[in-house]
Amino acid sequence: MLNKIIKNWYIFSLILMGSLAWTLTMVKSGLVYNYGMGFWGPNGHDGIWHISVINSLAKGSLQMPVFAGESIKNYHIGYDILLAVIHKITNISANNLYFQIIPPITAFLIGLLVYRFVFLWRSSRIQAFCAVFFVYFSGSFGWIATLMRGEGFGGESLFWAQQSLSTLINPPFAFSLTIIFLGLNLYISTTENDSKKENGKNAGRLRNILLILLFSVLVQIKIYAGILIIIALLTAGILEYLKNRRTVLIKKSLIIALLSVILLLPTYDFLSGGLVFKPFWFLESMVATPDRFYWPKMASALANYRLAGNFIKLFFAYGMTFFIFIIGNAGIRISAFPWIFKKIINYKKMDTVDTIILSVIFFGTFIPMFFIQKGNSWNAIQFFYYSLVFLSVASGVVAGEYFEKRKRGWGGIILLITLLTIPTTIATLRHYLPSRPPSMTSNEELSALKFLKDQPDGIVLTMPFDKNLADKEIYNPPRPLYLYESTAYVSALTGKLTYFEDEVNLDITGYNWKDRKEEILKNITNLAYLKHIGIDYIYVTPTQKFVGINIFEGNIIYNDNGYLIIKI
Repeated sequence: MLNKIIKNWYIFSLILMGSLAWTLTMVKSGLVYNYGMGFWGPNGHDGIWHISVINSLAKGSLQMPVFAGESIKNYHIGYDILLAVIHKITNISANNLYFQIIPPITAFLIGLLVYRFVFLWRSSRIQAFCAVFFVYFSGSFGWIATLMRGEGFGGESLFWAQQSLSTLINPPFAFSLTIIFLGLNLYISTTENDSKKENGKNAGRLRNILLILLFSVLVQIKIYAGILIIIALLTAGILEYLKNRRTVLIKKSLIIALLSVILLLPTYDFLSGGLVFKPFWFLESMVATPDRFYWPKMASALANYRLAGNFIKLFFAYGMTFFIFIIGNAGIRISAFPWIFKKIINYKKMDTVDTIILSVIFFGTFIPMFFIQKGNSWNAIQFFYYSLVFLSVASGVVAGEYFEKRKRGWGGIILLITLLTIPTTIATLRHYLPSRPPSMTSNEELSALKFLKDQPDGIVLTMPFDKNLADKEIYNPPRPLYLYESTAYVSALTGKLTYFEDEVNLDITGYNWKDRKEEILKNITNLAYLKHIGIDYIYVTPTQKFVGINIFEGNIIYNDNGYLIIKI
């Protein structure tokens, strides 16, 4: 298949161009520059977290790397396990795998699999080409709002959802797309072979087993993807049963659901993790938050109508806000809406693939409209990311159909599509192309972390992140990670367990970190207490005031450029 795509230079060029554009969001992070190791965009927090988990898993441990003494819970570890295995086999650093090597491979595979999927599904090279283009480059209309406000091109996530070009900054999400489209390719190939009687009994059984396994592991790669695919397959199965009285797809979806639950058990606490019913939180926060769409009058109207019990006006206010959310996020993908409505109206003529695509779009949109996630409310928006991907595929089908029907008039449509997609690309890449990133680890600190990494294994106590201190310190970019956010960088860059680090992910995964933080602050100079809880090292940065340092003077094993490492 790859040889065929290479021969078709136009699709091969598009996949390479899309892969390059996506990779620019990752490839510069994690490398050492004259100021130290730089991190662009959210990589200074999210990327660091993944590297911490990868290094921990590479040791064959399921321990929570930033909360010593506890196992990982409420977190999908499939992607990190894959990188941990590659790291173990090849000895390539987790940094290089995560930022430089795996991203372009993932981006290329997504383009390749989307092209093959649409071609098999629609038997059209033009539709497949257009689908790949939209998957790589479609974006929101946020740039229109920022342009009207005099803020230039921007606003990628103004309506909450990240857009296509930022796919790789969420590597488990990107990798889940390769699994989804690989599974859909397999499904179509299996169905075609069955219909042509070309599929031997053993070969067909093997394909079905592989399909079930692929979709089952999704929950440990990205749980949002796993949930949506199970719902989509079950919906398609029910429709298939109603039309043809066939139960094959229903059975497959139930088996996938059962295997998914089994795979979740080792790392998921069903009591502390999950979703919380909170209708329209994303709509309300979109108009009430200054760094989102921000429409104070609408935010006030929603609150007042609800308090007054004026449900008629509240219904229309929510309806308008939802319309803005959908159109704003969809951007040029609104071209798929007529196709979707046509399919829904003629639902009896929909095939299984149509149903799967529409189900992902529908449920990926409406789940976050009614539910938020425990620990970090906005994480539930990731359901909607999959809706946008399949909207991109549908938009490609619509554009391809248009070009196939018209022998002329391509130029104007191509120009329009280009003009409506380039602004989001420019706006997103502005965050990743500047020579100086927003966060870094200085060369001086890298030396201290290297020293700590070379010490015997043990638990490291880092000073809790002090937001007030961070706000007071004036730094031109790049900003040191210890003054940037509560991150897992000490664990990530030393490969050691930390006693308490990265409050953000501890919140998301449901650990009771606040009590531990309080106890640490109370007993920070109590040597007996620190030994009792298993602390082996204390790591202190220059701006952190370590009261009672004299108590540990004889235990200091590293003291350079303001960085202290104390052996307990």
